[in-house]
Amino acid sequence: MPGGTEISYGNIKMSMILACTLSPASVVATTGNEQTFTVAGLQLGDQVSVSKPSFQNYLSIANTRVSAANTLAIAFGNSSTANITPTASEVYLVEVNRVNAIPYTNAPSGIE
Repeated sequence: MPGGTEISYGNIKMSMILACTLSPASVVATTGNEQTFTVAGLQLGDQVSVSKPSFQNYLSIANTRVSAANTLAIAFGNSSTANITPTASEVYLVEVNRVNAIPYTNAPSGIE
């Protein structure tokens, strides 16, 4: 398998919801930026989804990922012509799914 040594086979090893109080920095007008936050327990390879508790016009969450162990990265987008600072000290919900992976060399037959 080009590019990897593990294969995911569709099962989730662990799933959890974390409540994280975050205070993101300002997002510059008509652009986006990725900001990182310390969240204990996250591992590289975890699939994360983030729910911001309040709505702010022109502000979006464009992408979420685990950028390093214990580090949540959220890419915010700003489609307005003014800078937007996401509301401070909000409790974001972070859904974490950890996939069940096996070494590719030990993959069951038929999984390619």
